[in-house]
Amino acid sequence: MSNGEDNKFQELDLKIAKALQIDVPPLVMPELPEIDDTNVTILPVRRRSTRPLWFAVAASVVLASSIALRMSGVFTTDGSLTGEVLAHLDHEPGALQVTDIAVSDEQLARAVPARLATFSRGDALVTYAMPCKINGRTAPHLVIQGQHGPITILLMPEEKVAVAMPFDGDNVHGVIIPAGDGSIAIVGPREEALESIRADMLESVTWTT
Repeated sequence: MSNGEDNKFQELDLKIAKALQIDVPPLVMPELPEIDDTNVTILPVRRRSTRPLWFAVAASVVLASSIALRMSGVFTTDGSLTGEVLAHLDHEPGALQVTDIAVSDEQLARAVPARLATFSRGDALVTYAMPCKINGRTAPHLVIQGQHGPITILLMPEEKVAVAMPFDGDNVHGVIIPAGDGSIAIVGPREEALESIRADMLESVTWTT
């Protein structure tokens, strides 16, 4: 090894020795404040609940029971009947025509069969008469001409209601009135007064079912 290389190694050793002689202050960790646990709430261990299973089963039983009771006629009809009536009108817009041509007695008899009811048209101008279904049950669908436009009459011998049920739809208003063991729905333009028609229908309809 040459003298030049020896000198380099000696200088490096001196530098390392000097570096090792430097005083390095010890590492001091900052003191953390004490935690006040007086207001800390200990959460209980959560256990997996079995409620969704039995709750779903119970809900299914209630739903099935409700459907069975509704189909058996135990429940009297509630506000859902008004929705059925309005939906039926939406499906038969052609019935609401302004005309002065009355249906024949034969057509009226086919729409209101004797096994369900007898209907006396009196002075009413009946311009539409068809047998239809409401809640899966036969409901004669009639239309008479009112002061402000066609008025729909639905005879529902198997849909019993306890009290009169007024309701509103798009540009129409109506009422479902009790009639013996059944009911009658009357729907007309918003401007049409339905009180006199209610009285006429109760006098005109007699259930035979």
